[in-house]
Amino acid sequence: MKLLIDMNLSPRWVRLLREAGFDAEHWSAVGAADAADAEIMTFARAEGFVVLTHDLDLSAILASTRGDKPSVVEIRSDDISPEAMGGFVISALGRMSSQLAEGALLTIEPRRMRLRLLPLQSG
Repeated sequence: MKLLIDMNLSPRWVRLLREAGFDAEHWSAVGAADAADAEIMTFARAEGFVVLTHDLDLSAILASTRGDKPSVVEIRSDDISPEAMGGFVISALGRMSSQLAEGALLTIEPRRMRLRLLPLQSG
């Protein structure tokens, strides 16, 4: 799985995810730091990335466009550091890899996760 880590997450995520066997890049290594969310989503879709973020705007883009890709993984926690959430994220990515390959929005919290298949349906 190819993961694109959004600017709102530390570049330290790259090392943790690579050590866990994922192909991971931080947006700062491939795009402009001030890029619009739509640009990040377009790049991720074109290049086959799943986006890892702490930004609710990316799920809003999926909802408004009824997009089926890219998949988005949202970390919802007060502490979004790899040290605090890394184990949860790695476990969830492993468990939901087939759904993420097809197109999904995965929300990860410290004690639970929620998966919604893309495109997002209203209601």
